[in-house]
Amino acid sequence: MISQLSWKIGGQQGEGVESTDRIFSTALNRLGYYLYGYRHFSSRIKGGHTNNKIRISTKPIRAISDDLDILVAFDQETIDLNAHELRSNGVIVADAKFGPVVPANVTARLFAVPITGIAEELGTSLMKNMVASGASWALLGLPMEVFNKAVEEEFGRKGAAVVEKNVTAVARGAEFVLNQAGGPLSEFQLGPSDGRQKLFMIGNDAIGLGAVAAGCRFMPAYPITPASEIMEYLIKALPKFGGTVIQTEDEIAAITMSIGGNYAGVRTMTASAGPGLSLMMEAIGLAGMTETPVVIVDTQRGGPSTGLPTKQEQSDVNAMIYGTHGEIPKIVIAPSTIEECFYDTIEAFNLAEKYQCPVILMTDLQLSLGKQSAENLDYNKIVIDRGNIVNKPAELEENKLFKRYEFTPDGISPRVFPGTKNGIHHVTGVEHDQDGRPSESTINRKKMMDKRMAKLNNLQVTNAIKADAPHEEPEYLIIGMGSTGGTIDEARERLTADGITTNHVTVRLLHPFPKEQLKPYAAKAKKLIVVENNATGQLASLIKLHLGVGDKIHNLLKYDGNPFLPADIYKECKELI
Repeated sequence: MISQLSWKIGGQQGEGVESTDRIFSTALNRLGYYLYGYRHFSSRIKGGHTNNKIRISTKPIRAISDDLDILVAFDQETIDLNAHELRSNGVIVADAKFGPVVPANVTARLFAVPITGIAEELGTSLMKNMVASGASWALLGLPMEVFNKAVEEEFGRKGAAVVEKNVTAVARGAEFVLNQAGGPLSEFQLGPSDGRQKLFMIGNDAIGLGAVAAGCRFMPAYPITPASEIMEYLIKALPKFGGTVIQTEDEIAAITMSIGGNYAGVRTMTASAGPGLSLMMEAIGLAGMTETPVVIVDTQRGGPSTGLPTKQEQSDVNAMIYGTHGEIPKIVIAPSTIEECFYDTIEAFNLAEKYQCPVILMTDLQLSLGKQSAENLDYNKIVIDRGNIVNKPAELEENKLFKRYEFTPDGISPRVFPGTKNGIHHVTGVEHDQDGRPSESTINRKKMMDKRMAKLNNLQVTNAIKADAPHEEPEYLIIGMGSTGGTIDEARERLTADGITTNHVTVRLLHPFPKEQLKPYAAKAKKLIVVENNATGQLASLIKLHLGVGDKIHNLLKYDGNPFLPADIYKECKELI
């Protein structure tokens, strides 16, 4: 038996690749296996090559596998583009209709199954995805009743007849391939799972759930890949709690409505990707100047401009930190796991209201859309902190206003919601005094700037960095952010087997940068390997700026649209020895 394997299905977008993957992985999740998925898809509604890859394991995993065990192909293009990933004893399950050919340089066993033919015999070629998935499931020797249950859940809303046809399609595919193979393939028999039920979700859904748990009740947003699933999740969830989602005409409207919602006292968020973040910049400055809390999710993708809208990148770091004109307090936090997407979203709302400033939650496409196993969430950890809100201001003197922007020792002024008795004040995007009235006084300007910028001097966040540092003086300190964490850890296991010592830090607070927390780990390592999906080393530049260790830093960059594989990091580290 084996402890893990990797399965991929590919074809033209719109052929049912996504639904096949969903049913296949749902059934595996029900069996208690750990899963980690990656979607390669085109930026179009229909057409263009797409594939979904799932890694299945008996133990926790947080990375895409370097290679592939089983490839399910709806067309020859899928074989041509993906067969190079197959292990020497890999398997291709392909539709016999297109006459599949295995490339000469690939050693793999081919099962040509009449996938389309069987589906058409059953009434429609649309069921070919069920024939294909049944065939590949059968080769693993896993219980068919679990898979059929997942099929029932997927198609149940369409009626019993549709469910029955799809279950029959699964059975026909399984029967055909088992006759060809002589039974399940012994080399692909997975060991037993730990039997524990686990969450199986994408980061965007975890963020949406975190927003609901945090008390968010309003989300204005404009659809954009790879952020739209947050909006779609909350469209269904928020009305159950008296909230709502509005699809705005653009991202400028989304951020300004978010500012308005928070000013009114309703926890409000918006979510976008790099192009939308660019449009939001002026309004983010407005939130900073008016000291209005707002939470913005930036799900990074390939840029610039439209760039690679459906591919992996981590190139918005500088934009998030430096994008606004002028200077405002701002917090940028970066979850690295599904669980952190949930908990960090709650913390983002608390930080925004506590420090009365914009908070940007930074993810990347792989973390946002890669479906993976996660531990059950602990709702007892949820704490709501709404900051310095004054519910009953003192009686105002005649012709006086509430000091909404009062100078305080920690820079955080008292805040009131509109309509609060004795809470009347001005709000404006120009410089203002403690009452909110416009002011161009040089003395006031300096005091107001100092007040706003001082708010984050004593910033407290949960785990500004996440460190795994078993070695006192390691050969390498490998530093990453976002979805790279699990990939780094897997590469480290191989390096350890080769006798190379490594420590690992995931930076979870990008701004203000946690230099004091990172400094001792950087000082002990002989070399710093900074892993990031961009072309200019934006995280490495932050480290150089704040720690001054440029002579020790080696950039490990990948910006071809694909996430890092463990082999990428392992090979680079080996070459540096």
